[in-house]
Amino acid sequence: MRWRRLSEHRAERNVVNIPDKSRRAELGARVEHGVETVIFASRWILAPIYLGLAGGLLILLLKFLQEFWHLAVIALKASEADVILGILSLVDLAMTASLLIIVMFAGYENFVSRIAHEGHRDWPTWMGTIDFAALKLKLLSSIVAISAIQLLKDFMSISKLPIAATPGVPSFDERRLFWSVVIHVVFVVSSLILALSDRVSGDHHGDPPPVPPAEPAVGSSSAPDAKP
Repeated sequence: MRWRRLSEHRAERNVVNIPDKSRRAELGARVEHGVETVIFASRWILAPIYLGLAGGLLILLLKFLQEFWHLAVIALKASEADVILGILSLVDLAMTASLLIIVMFAGYENFVSRIAHEGHRDWPTWMGTIDFAALKLKLLSSIVAISAIQLLKDFMSISKLPIAATPGVPSFDERRLFWSVVIHVVFVVSSLILALSDRVSGDHHGDPPPVPPAEPAVGSSSAPDAKP
C-alpha cells in the first residue's frame, strides 16, 4: 500500500514537472531568438560607414578636380616629366576611388543586404558576384596598383631632384626610395600568397564532392552480344 502511494506521488510530481520543463525550454528558445535577432540586425551599423565612404568619393572628386586644374594650367609650360607626374597623380586618385567603389558595393552586399538591381540597365556584371575571398583579392590588387603608381611617381621625380643636400631645397632621398620599393614588394608578395592560399583552399575544400558513376541496371548486360 505504501509502495503504491509512493508510485502515485512520483507520477503526480512528474506530471507537474512536465509543464515547467516545457516553459523553460520555450523561454530559452525566446531568449535565443531575441539574441540572434539583435545580432543579425546589428549588421545595419555598417550602413552609415559605407555612406561615409560615399562621402569620401566626393572628397576624392574635389582633389581630382584640383589636380586636374593645376595640370591644365601648367601643361603648356611644364616639361614632359611634370606632365607625366600630374597624370600619374590623377590615375592614383582614380584607382583610390575605384577601390572605394569595390569596398562599398561588395562590402554592403556581403555583410549588410542584397541590392535589388534587376531594374538597372547599366548595372556592372561584377557587382553582386564578389564574395569575401574575391573582395580580399581585389583589395590587395588595387593596393598593389596604387603602390606601383606611387613608386613610379617617385622614380619619375628622381631626375628633378639634386643628389647633394642643399638647405631649403628638396633633394633625392635614397632611403625613402628604398623603403618604397620594399613596401611595394611586400604588397606584391602578400597578394600572391593570398591568391595561392585561396586557390589551394578552393581546390580542396570548395569543390563539390565527386559524383559516383552510375551502376548498371539489374538485368542489363554490359558484355557485347555474342556473334552467331
